[in-house]
Amino acid sequence: MNMNFYKMTLKKRIQLLYIFLVVLCISVTGISSYLFAARSIERNALELKQGILNKSVQVMDEHLRHIVVSSYSFMLNDTFTQVMRDVRNNNASHYYQNLSLLQTSFTQLKLVEPLIDTTFLTTPIGDFYSTKDVPNRDDGFAKEYGQLVKQQGWNTMWFGSHPSQLFQAKEHVLSLLLKPIVVDNHSLSNVYMVVNMKEEAMRDILVQDLMNNSIELFLLNKNGSQVIRSTSQDVSYLTDPEFSREISRGTGGDFRYTSSQGEDMLINYSALSMNEDWVMVSVQSKSDLLSPLRKIRWLVIGIMGFCIVLALGLSNLLASALLKPLNKLRRLMVEVQSNDLDVRFRSKYDDEVSAVGYRFNRMLDQIQVLFEEVRVTERDKRRFEVKALQAQVDPHFLYNTLNTMFWKSESGEKKDVSEMIVALSLLFRLGLNDGKDMTNVEQEIKHVEQYLQLQQQCYEDLFIYRIEVGDPSCYSVELLKILLQPLVENSILHGFRDKDELGVIVIRINRDEDMLTLEVTDNGCGMDMAEGQIREGVEGRRQGYALGNLHDRLSLYYGDAASVVFESNIDVGTTVTITIPII
Repeated sequence: MNMNFYKMTLKKRIQLLYIFLVVLCISVTGISSYLFAARSIERNALELKQGILNKSVQVMDEHLRHIVVSSYSFMLNDTFTQVMRDVRNNNASHYYQNLSLLQTSFTQLKLVEPLIDTTFLTTPIGDFYSTKDVPNRDDGFAKEYGQLVKQQGWNTMWFGSHPSQLFQAKEHVLSLLLKPIVVDNHSLSNVYMVVNMKEEAMRDILVQDLMNNSIELFLLNKNGSQVIRSTSQDVSYLTDPEFSREISRGTGGDFRYTSSQGEDMLINYSALSMNEDWVMVSVQSKSDLLSPLRKIRWLVIGIMGFCIVLALGLSNLLASALLKPLNKLRRLMVEVQSNDLDVRFRSKYDDEVSAVGYRFNRMLDQIQVLFEEVRVTERDKRRFEVKALQAQVDPHFLYNTLNTMFWKSESGEKKDVSEMIVALSLLFRLGLNDGKDMTNVEQEIKHVEQYLQLQQQCYEDLFIYRIEVGDPSCYSVELLKILLQPLVENSILHGFRDKDELGVIVIRINRDEDMLTLEVTDNGCGMDMAEGQIREGVEGRRQGYALGNLHDRLSLYYGDAASVVFESNIDVGTTVTITIPII
């Protein structure tokens, strides 16, 4: 009897049935939870999007306000006032002189507000604009804005995305039309200023805080037309009269909208304070928002099915026998969670739980094998990365050296050529180091000396050098090879490039207990943002590439124990200090 019991399946061991209670409870709980979660998510999403939308509106308003303020500041400068005096006096004789004077103001306006693309000032004595921009034709302003400026009671007008007819550039722009301020207590008629803003830059501002790809953000007129053209494929619903009526009802709010294709959407909108005819609209598909709930729905259905099967065999009589191996397996999993992979499941039962436990054992065996494989792989990867980084040497040095050897050979300087060949051969032999990643300070000094001698041949009378070793015991210290060469290369190529006097490179090597210090100092032209150059080198840019390579190699091999410190002053020089642990 005992043996038969142990061989029984889990289903056969379950006797008492509570299927109705289980199904009822799970059904009510699952459906209620789904409906409640759907309403809560929808409500919270609308509130959250409205808050984000209001912040986006504030950002857009701030940019538009800054454009208006910058434009009026342009009209307050002395150059503009001087030009307006000629306009008031209808004096066109100084037109080209005034055009030239305004160029600085136009340039400053673009610098103050990078969103501005072009600026156009029309007056009775002629049109003024930046000479870097090519005007379209003489009647461009009259054709585009002639009827609009005749309207009464306006000071500024905003225009959405359109190709400007004032200039020959084909890009779409947003435009601001302004009346000039009063100059010398005189109002000016027929003087208007058009400020064109880059549509692409305005679009970047519109979507810069958009973190959810399922949400679309639009800047619209209240009639539904787009102020900034959208990159979305289907936005036909924006011009739906019902949609336009909703977004024109007030300054902000939310509503639910069903498209002509039957898709439910959640809409938030908020009007801009700088131009209340412009409304920022956030659109999100309701199905996308509630897509996680579909998974929950299927999960609830799956749980219901599982519980029905489980309830069919649930037995109070054998509950303790059923839970005993499960609890044992759970305790083992907790131990595994604490990184103890040596535990194993054992049971006298021959049922489903035991089968899971034995599969759990096989899984642990496979995990241990995989961990070992990962450790080996990571060790090899680290070694290969170090080798790859060491192989990333700029061939420009080799090209210059061979080129110098060629010309010296052509000039009959055979002794210099022989010395350079020997130095280059020794340089490569020391650099290869029999394929080893590590060398010692003595070999590293010989390597950099050969490099410096070759560079002195290539750049005659450019620099001198000296090497100072503070403690003779430094010579035997092991370190990662080719550390000094990138530093002296940086001094030669960047430090002495624009310097007329003789360059001096000083290499100092010292040790302090268990730390080795390598210092390279030059009297070159100095650098700005030396840390920035290292960072750019790490990212793969050409500038500072050798130093970036050096930084990567130190990080890969020594980790946080190594450091590179830059000290640089313009026209004084640069000092680079490498500190590494003595292994």
